[in-house]
Amino acid sequence: MSHIITRLFDNFTDARHAIVELEDAGVSRSDISLVSHRANKSHAGVHVREPHDHTAAQAAGAEGGAGVAVGVVLGAAGGLLAGLGLIAIPGLGPVIAAGWLASAAVGAVTGGVVVGAAGGLIGALTHAGVSQAEAGVYAEGVRRGGTLVSVKVDDAHFTAAETALNNVPYVDIAARGAAYRETGWTGFDETAEPYSEDEALAEQSVYLSR
Repeated sequence: MSHIITRLFDNFTDARHAIVELEDAGVSRSDISLVSHRANKSHAGVHVREPHDHTAAQAAGAEGGAGVAVGVVLGAAGGLLAGLGLIAIPGLGPVIAAGWLASAAVGAVTGGVVVGAAGGLIGALTHAGVSQAEAGVYAEGVRRGGTLVSVKVDDAHFTAAETALNNVPYVDIAARGAAYRETGWTGFDETAEPYSEDEALAEQSVYLSR
């Protein structure tokens, strides 16, 4: 039986640590996904393939177009983090991402090219079995500057994967959703303007300072 384990991180460094923990636990990198707001300053030191980089998969369309990939690498050699690229997801704008969830969020991959739209991040998460309510908070968390890590595992790897993720500080999704709602948030809106870099950094500073 297949399971989906998803965690939201305020700090990209923690998300990177979680991926290393998962790989050390024997989880295949093809089963791990990462989606992160590009404003997160802890991306420093991690190579992200830009859309013009022809080692990345290419897709037509302008950066920021709903559901259109602007350059994504899936499953590159050297581990998941070696495959980070820029894609555009509805409601999030350009994000740094890699893995099966990123592919599902922007569309199908044909011949190395990402084509079409697939319901954005919420659609990809709910299709994988995440509840609509949690998927909305996860997507909003990325929109506000966070980093999402999601992993697909079978029964044999479930405990090891969950333990690996629990070894790294992650966001309590129920508490974060409640915090969002206290400010008037009612749900993730794909038509809303993506957070700017300054807005995302300001939002993350609230939680990282706690």
